[in-house]
Amino acid sequence: MKKIKLVLNSVLILLSVVACNSENPNRIPSELINITATADSANQKQNQLPEITFTETQHDFGKIAEGIQATYNFKFSNTGKADLLIVGANASCGCTVPEYPKQIIKPGQDGYITVKYDSKGRPGIFEKTITVNCNTIPRETILTIRGEVEAQDKN
Repeated sequence: MKKIKLVLNSVLILLSVVACNSENPNRIPSELINITATADSANQKQNQLPEITFTETQHDFGKIAEGIQATYNFKFSNTGKADLLIVGANASCGCTVPEYPKQIIKPGQDGYITVKYDSKGRPGIFEKTITVNCNTIPRETILTIRGEVEAQDKN
C-alpha cells in the first residue's frame, strides 16, 4: 500500500511540474530569434536595419455589445532599409487573436496586424496587449486594445 501511495504521489508531482512549466507552444521567445541583420549589431549601422512603424499602437473600441467579435487592423510600414520579418504576434489573453503577415515586408511596403477580440461572456472594461516580435531593434512592439463590453440582457 505504501508503494502505491509513493508511486501516485510521484506521478502527481511530475504532472504538476510539467503542467506549471507549459507555455504557449506557438510563442517563440524573443531571445531565440536569430536576426541576421542584428546579430552583430555593434558593427551594424542602425539605419541599415528594418524598422516597423505603426500608424498607431493603441485602439479604443469604445462601448461594444456583449457577444460580438470586435476587429481592428493595426497598419504598419517597413520604414527601415532592410527586409522586415514578423516572427510572431502573441496576445495577453485567449479572448484576443492576432493575425500577421508571414511573408517578408520590403522597405517602403505596408501591412496590417488584424486583432480580433471576443466579447462573449466578458462584460465590463477590458484592456489587452499584443506583443509583436520582429527582426528589428527593439525586437518587440506592444499593441493595445481596450474598450467596454456592455452586458447583454438575460431575458
